[in-house]
Amino acid sequence: MSILAIDAGTTGVRALVFNADGQMVSGSYREFPQHFPRPGWIEHDLDQIWESIEVVIAEAIAELDANEIAAVGITNQRETACAWSRSDGRPRARAIVWQDRRTAERCDELRRDGLEPVVREKTGLVLDPYFTATKFEWILREGAVVADADLALGTIDSWVLYKLTGGRVHATDWSNASRTMLLDLDTQTWDPSLCDVFNVPMSALPELRPSSYVYGVTDPACAAGLSVPVSGIAGDQQAALFGQACIEPGMSKNTYGTGSFVLLNTGDTRPPTVEGLLTTIAWGIDGGGPVFAYEGAIFSTGSAIQWLRDGLEVIADASEAGPLAESVDDTGGVYFVPAFAGLGSPWWDPYARGALFGLTRGTGRAEVVRAVVESMAYQTRDVVEAMENSAKIEVSEVRVDGGAAVMDFLCQFQADQLGVKVRRAKVSETTALGAAYLAGLAVGTWSSTDSIIENWSEGRCFSPAGDRDLADRRYTKWKAAVERSLAWAEEDT
Repeated sequence: MSILAIDAGTTGVRALVFNADGQMVSGSYREFPQHFPRPGWIEHDLDQIWESIEVVIAEAIAELDANEIAAVGITNQRETACAWSRSDGRPRARAIVWQDRRTAERCDELRRDGLEPVVREKTGLVLDPYFTATKFEWILREGAVVADADLALGTIDSWVLYKLTGGRVHATDWSNASRTMLLDLDTQTWDPSLCDVFNVPMSALPELRPSSYVYGVTDPACAAGLSVPVSGIAGDQQAALFGQACIEPGMSKNTYGTGSFVLLNTGDTRPPTVEGLLTTIAWGIDGGGPVFAYEGAIFSTGSAIQWLRDGLEVIADASEAGPLAESVDDTGGVYFVPAFAGLGSPWWDPYARGALFGLTRGTGRAEVVRAVVESMAYQTRDVVEAMENSAKIEVSEVRVDGGAAVMDFLCQFQADQLGVKVRRAKVSETTALGAAYLAGLAVGTWSSTDSIIENWSEGRCFSPAGDRDLADRRYTKWKAAVERSLAWAEEDT
């Protein structure tokens, strides 16, 4: 039997089918539009996302025997705030995307009021516009959305689940809920006091369930004729951790997607809150408790490659970035800070802005592209060092995935910067694979997590090489560039 995984990402959606060996047998992808109504504002049209999902589901299963599909798993861009009507499924507003910065001042206000320690203790998060709670509040306060009995609030997974089940199920999993700033990590329940702080009606929020759990059954009219259980949901980064078979405490991964996210499995006991990092629920399996993780959230990596392509037009296709970066020996002293939407871990500055430093008349497009690629590795080192210094955990290797991980140059540069092995999975679509594994565990396609560990295989391992002192000197210059980009937009607000 096979599992259909729906990966509802930030810039596009995928539908992928995996067999019992964890191998992809078919798939389809569609981009959808991004909307930028004001500087720092990023929105999605929920109907456009759903229409894209309908297309990719139909394409992914077109050549397959539908009877072979045992279940559906969902993984998604996290923290994006959605609002719709339960009765007819009509969106009440555009979704506010996780990268959106419009609630930065509200977070500042709450911080001045002394709320951050409470938020940190209950949710494991920091007061930042990245998370969903202030977005929900903005939709209700500024977006003219009425908090009536028909209102549904949720993240993208909740929207996709609602649509797949023909409007019968409004629910989310612990991993996505732990990113809203409304979930009590210790009890895995919505926190009434935080809902009051952010003026979010609890009645509009989705029901809470483990990640591997039978949520409901797809409506054939909404799922290309399929009538199968939806039995796995996880936020994209937690799904990637699961898909990378980082099942045991101490294992870590980094996904190079629109942003990059380093997650470290810390086991079934909530770890202490540490500076610069987030505590999050990695997943939960029906019948058991949650598994926790430390996370370093990097807001912009793959989106910087998109900017090179669509904004500067210095490349025609993302695949050109790796070869161009390798075509020069170094950046010629150029450093790029991709703070398009502020900086995440470990800086947590929504007012930082992107910058290029060290430009000379000898700087060409290859140097700029290489600086952009190198920034991915530098940001990852920021997070790993925070994990090692603040959490007192030694990271011995990092498993990598995501679109940019296909670049050998990036993986080698990452290994050189971290000083540890970087292991690239043989199956690149580990985010969707993680959702498939969670769904399959709930319906018996896989009997236990041991099967998932056995399925994982390495595509290539990159070991540290070259001059370590040079790597450290370059990293020192990177940190100097970051310092200059911090608080850049603060006076504008």
